[in-house]
Amino acid sequence: MNSTSESPSGAQTAPGLDDILVLAEAARTALPPPFDGPANAVLLRVEEFASDEILVEMGLQDAFELTGLYDGTPLTERSVTDPPQQPDTVWLFRRAILDEWVARGDVTLADLVTNVVVHEFAHHFGWSDSDIARIDRWWE
Repeated sequence: MNSTSESPSGAQTAPGLDDILVLAEAARTALPPPFDGPANAVLLRVEEFASDEILVEMGLQDAFELTGLYDGTPLTERSVTDPPQQPDTVWLFRRAILDEWVARGDVTLADLVTNVVVHEFAHHFGWSDSDIARIDRWWE
C-alpha cells in the first residue's frame, strides 16, 4: 500500500479510513497464536478523531493525542457470570495516526498502525509491556 492514494482527478490524497482499516486488519491477522483466534472476536473501527465524549472520559483536550482506544472488558477481568454489555472494540483514530506518522517521519504507516493495534489488543488480553515487546519489537 502506498502512503497516499490517488483521487479520480489524479491528485494525491492522504490514506483514508478504509486504508487504515486494511492496515489494522493485517496487524490483527499477524497476531501470533494463541491470540490470533480470540482477536477476531474484537471489532475494529476507524474514525477520523475520538469523540468529544471519549476525550472528556480520557481527560484529554486535544484529539490528536489519542491514536487508539480499547473499549471493552479485558479478558483478565471477565467473569462467566457477567455477560458483556457491548462488543469489545478497538478504535483507531485516523487523523491522530496520520499526524504522528508525519511528525515521526521515520516509520511506515503500516508499522505505526500495527503498533497502535497491538497496544490496544494488549488492553484486551491483559498483556504486560514485556508481552507486548515479544509481539511488537517496536515497543522495546
